[in-house]
Amino acid sequence: MRLHVDQRHERVLELVRARGSLRVAELAAELGVSAVTLRRDVEALAAQGKVQRMHGAVVWPGGDAADAPAAAPAADGVVIGMIVPTTKTIFADIVRGAREAVEAQGGRLVLGMSGYVDSEDPAQARHLLAGGAEGLLVAPSWFGGVPTGGQEKWLLDCEVPTVLVERSAPAGNPAAALDRVRTDRAHGAALAVSHLASLGHRSIAAVLQDGPHAAGISAGYRASVESLGLETVPGSPAIGISGQFDEPLEYLVEAIARHGVTAALVHSDEDAIVLVPRLQARGISVPGDLALIAYDDEVAALADVPLTAIAPPKRSVGELAAKLLLQRLAERRTGRVPAPRQHLELLPELRVRASCGGDRTDPSS
Repeated sequence: MRLHVDQRHERVLELVRARGSLRVAELAAELGVSAVTLRRDVEALAAQGKVQRMHGAVVWPGGDAADAPAAAPAADGVVIGMIVPTTKTIFADIVRGAREAVEAQGGRLVLGMSGYVDSEDPAQARHLLAGGAEGLLVAPSWFGGVPTGGQEKWLLDCEVPTVLVERSAPAGNPAAALDRVRTDRAHGAALAVSHLASLGHRSIAAVLQDGPHAAGISAGYRASVESLGLETVPGSPAIGISGQFDEPLEYLVEAIARHGVTAALVHSDEDAIVLVPRLQARGISVPGDLALIAYDDEVAALADVPLTAIAPPKRSVGELAAKLLLQRLAERRTGRVPAPRQHLELLPELRVRASCGGDRTDPSS
């Protein structure tokens, strides 16, 4: 039978008094509660001066802190839960960056996967928190990259420090008050357009995937075309998650023939790699007839014609998100006044390869 909070506090005091000191993980297991619940109990009792909280352990007041059981570097250190839709594409490096940052501080990163299923996000969070996660790094399965229809509610109910990763919430949405770290994808798209314009291209198309990053890339593309005074190209059909390429292919062929398009931004580089041979089969060479810049730089360099690409700072996103969450946990543990919430946007970089070709400016002009 589950103990009431007051009964649980009494039991914690009995066990710590009898043994002098206990590891938090051992105490949680003995009481049959999650490590998160037990840590809250210990924090409440420590605030009343009834126990002493050490790193990963609880000590009876007046006992020798040196006798407290040593916390193992990872298992008994801070546990961070991370929920991502996949470990493919950009998230492989994001997870790697977060893991390295957490382990560098003696903690442990535990991964949950949603598979882009919206209802799986809260289920994974419950599982991670029940297993002892003290905070969450989350890239929710929000199709447009922002919450709609109350999708953020479960995040606000978690009651642990949470940092959004490669996601955001619009002003006025409660999730906008959460810390977040993401790539400035609009800046990356603008970099691509500016580079193509510098090579003399005046009519530049964009072929983008449906999904969380489309809005940012599209906004940067449109803003850059407008600010540089380039030709406006009719919008393209999106590449679906299932990878339907017939419509984007026909769009590019027609854009070249009817609108004088000589360059394109394609998200992602995997999609660009699929499109290049299809374009060549239609008599369109890359970069001779069409200069290409891909977005993501996962495998762009491995293409038959190595692709110029926009490279998000993936590992840095994971690293900074983890460090920000660890800061929030330290503030909570020590009772410090929390620093202001942060919205961090990291700038991607342009990596130039063969798919752009050379300067298209007419040398006689």
